[in-house]
Amino acid sequence: MLLSHQAGVPALRDPLPPGAFYDWDAMVDRLAAEELFWEPGTRHGYHGLTFGYLVGEVIRRVSGRTPGVFFRDEVAQPLGLDFSIGLADSELPRLAPVIPADPPTPPFSTFLLKALTDPTSVAALVLFNNGGYLNPGEAESPAARAAETGATGAFTNARGLARLYAALGDGGGGLVDRASLVRMSRVESAGIDGMGYIPSRFSLGYVKSIDNRRQSPGNQDSGILSEDAFGHSGFGGSIGFCDPRAGFALGYAMNKQGPGTLLNPRGQSLIDAVYRALGYREVGGNWVPDPPRDRRA
Repeated sequence: MLLSHQAGVPALRDPLPPGAFYDWDAMVDRLAAEELFWEPGTRHGYHGLTFGYLVGEVIRRVSGRTPGVFFRDEVAQPLGLDFSIGLADSELPRLAPVIPADPPTPPFSTFLLKALTDPTSVAALVLFNNGGYLNPGEAESPAARAAETGATGAFTNARGLARLYAALGDGGGGLVDRASLVRMSRVESAGIDGMGYIPSRFSLGYVKSIDNRRQSPGNQDSGILSEDAFGHSGFGGSIGFCDPRAGFALGYAMNKQGPGTLLNPRGQSLIDAVYRALGYREVGGNWVPDPPRDRRA
């Protein structure tokens, strides 16, 4: 349930003090004590900021290592990835600043309207009760760079994203077995998202293709892949994913963020171009092979 965003703790209700996200023990204690927003397994909602602590604490208790150390030892170093959770000061000369997206314009999404008009909503709690973590520039502060928050504290580039997903798509890359790879591709939760208020779909830890273009104006954020693909979009329109059947992985990152909470036309246009080049066509909000082909062994 943690991996498919069904845990029921996408936010915290009581005010968090400044810098709360940098105190791991305090955050996991608060999450453990939080009254559930829904019974686990009965619905889903993107745990955009709490996901890293929920999953990361499982990693810490099972392995005895922090999420950043675990990722370094078990994933980044074996695969030779330029990728870390938390960033050393020695890497600062290579760090590109994030330029926020332009202010949103009408029609506004239900997520934004909820956040601005209902302080008890999940949207408002995520955006405004995070100890200042989402304040402009804070995510690039020394404290934020040093933290291993998991859901938001990773540092890489498009090449690192693509290489990580390429390893996963190529039979698991030694990171997971074939059975796990199948589960990573399979939808585990779907429907109206309890945080974003639009339809979303998740596998175990990953986002699945979703076409919301027929939703009301302002609520049309989508990320259109094939049904075989799995990955994750990032706030502002970045994405990393693989398509084991089609045999490719893609990473896209940028300095200047775009609008929306899933993909925007910049990233989606790159994905569309790749699928077209591979002979796919879009049918019913998914990219499908034309003609149909067997899944790769």
